[in-house]
Amino acid sequence: MSDFLSDRKASLENAFFAEQDARLRRQMAQREETTAKKAALAEASGISDDATLDRLLALSIDAAALTALSLVPLVAVAWADGNIDAKERGALISAAEQSGLHRQSPGHASLENWLAKKPSRDLTDAWKAYVSGLAASMPEDARRSFKSELLERARSVAEAAGGFLGLTGRISAAEQAVLTDLEWVFEA
Repeated sequence: MSDFLSDRKASLENAFFAEQDARLRRQMAQREETTAKKAALAEASGISDDATLDRLLALSIDAAALTALSLVPLVAVAWADGNIDAKERGALISAAEQSGLHRQSPGHASLENWLAKKPSRDLTDAWKAYVSGLAASMPEDARRSFKSELLERARSVAEAAGGFLGLTGRISAAEQAVLTDLEWVFEA
């Protein structure tokens, strides 16, 4: 009987440690995957700040979605008045294609989600942190050019819907407020 109990004890211990080992292997694989995603995102974005990279990854923004991230300010402008009309949507899709984000691109699904449902403020805040870090590392002339190009693209989305029957300005007060907020990111 003693051998039976010893064998049973050894069997239970082996089962316990096998389960523990499997859990530890899964945790290690998840850490390695996160580390690899973080490294790819850092390489694609030029960001080296761990907190910013963690924030982007927490929002499911990886290297593939980075191109879509460049469209966040345009999406913010389009949603400024509470909805996206067909002209704004067309301007966003056109801007995405000009940025290399075609329907088959991995980041296109993110863009489609942002067009279907207004993204949370966290996404815009993550974009601001990203651009602020990126702009701080750029020479002044490159930062000015980047700012100008980005604001021009965002302004074109704001102007896409036009004013009310041509009687009002092409950019609404809400859209202008978002444009001004975007501009401040480069001043920080």
